[in-house]
Amino acid sequence: MNVVIVGAGPAGLAAAGQALAAGAEVTVLDQADAPGGQYHRMPPAAYAPSRPPHGWAAFERRRRVLDRCTWWPESTVWSIHNGQVHVLSGPADGAKRQRHTLEPDALILATGAHDRTLPFPGWQLPGVFTAGAAQALAKGERVAIGRRVLVAGAGPFLLPVAESLLHVGAKVVAVLEANPATTVLGGWGVPVRKTGELARYAAALARHRVPYRFGRTVVEARGDDRLREVVTARLRADWSVVPGTERTHEVDAVCVGHGFVPQPELAVAAGCVLGDGFVRVDAGQRTSVPGVFAAGEITGIGGADAAEAEGAVAGCVAAGGTPSRELLRARDRASAFARRLAKAHPIGGAWPGWLRADTIVCRCEETPYQAVKAAAEDGPHALRLGTRAGLGPCQGRMCGPTVSELCGATERHHRPIAQPIRLGELADPKETPA
Repeated sequence: MNVVIVGAGPAGLAAAGQALAAGAEVTVLDQADAPGGQYHRMPPAAYAPSRPPHGWAAFERRRRVLDRCTWWPESTVWSIHNGQVHVLSGPADGAKRQRHTLEPDALILATGAHDRTLPFPGWQLPGVFTAGAAQALAKGERVAIGRRVLVAGAGPFLLPVAESLLHVGAKVVAVLEANPATTVLGGWGVPVRKTGELARYAAALARHRVPYRFGRTVVEARGDDRLREVVTARLRADWSVVPGTERTHEVDAVCVGHGFVPQPELAVAAGCVLGDGFVRVDAGQRTSVPGVFAAGEITGIGGADAAEAEGAVAGCVAAGGTPSRELLRARDRASAFARRLAKAHPIGGAWPGWLRADTIVCRCEETPYQAVKAAAEDGPHALRLGTRAGLGPCQGRMCGPTVSELCGATERHHRPIAQPIRLGELADPKETPA
């Protein structure tokens, strides 16, 4: 049994371990040059801290599974067609990437998610970062995005982002959770194993005197050549702004994150059925396509624990094994916690009230809000051709969910080429089976 796993984050590594235990030959691919995904991102060896971060010892044990796999770092799956997995290996910005074709008996997609950031006036200014980008620079390069930074948005991810910024010397002005305290605390129901993690974040904020505020967020960024200040406002439960509660903060950087968006492009290319933007799976993590499995954030946003639990079940079943009751219970507990997180940190439906007519919605094509709304009245075809929203370099990864929500669209377009590939690479006849 030959199992190919796309993604070497918590879900992919757990899947690899269980597939190996069931006797399969396993190949693991990831776009990064090291395993772990965003959750276990580490600086290059030259910048490694003297003290490993929290949870690093456990990750070191997990990643040893790759010693028994065929490990392909810096490898991009750009298409899946008729059971064939098409791969480009080599640095993403390199000129001599090699094309390969894999034909696995089973394929596990663990491609994860990326930040969702809602637009607001001025969000295109230099100095406005996604929460994930701010953390990636802090954890991966030991670089702070600014001297005075405001962290805002929704979800528990804001806490580790603030902690990472503090560790690299940034002054975190505040952490703002858009949802009211009643919504957040009513939804959490924190598992015992999470209380220690939350206590660590709370202690870090308290030690640096960083306020944590509920029901407030960034509604405008201001500056000329770069960010100079942000305007925050108190929000109602539906995320409409309470008039007269605006406050101005002088900062040189702000990082915002309103949850996460799954990356199901490869699942869509493989023909998998989606529901609410996520890949639909059964109790064995099987998708609607025979031989294709999915685990982690592409099936539902739940964090590293949920991703790891789902990956373990997917790896076992994909390799022809039967998951133990313990594995299934761990997956179900993690899934239940993920549902509580979604309930605790929803996106309020009134957020478009922050926007002005000239607010940029698609940053790649510089499409303003008024153009999106006007074109949407003539249908999705006119929207794409008339505004080019979603057709820029990011291919809708940043603005896609926002444009869909603003226009009431639910369609997920099939892209035969799921990741960027040069025309020369596409035309190269030297694709070889691996």
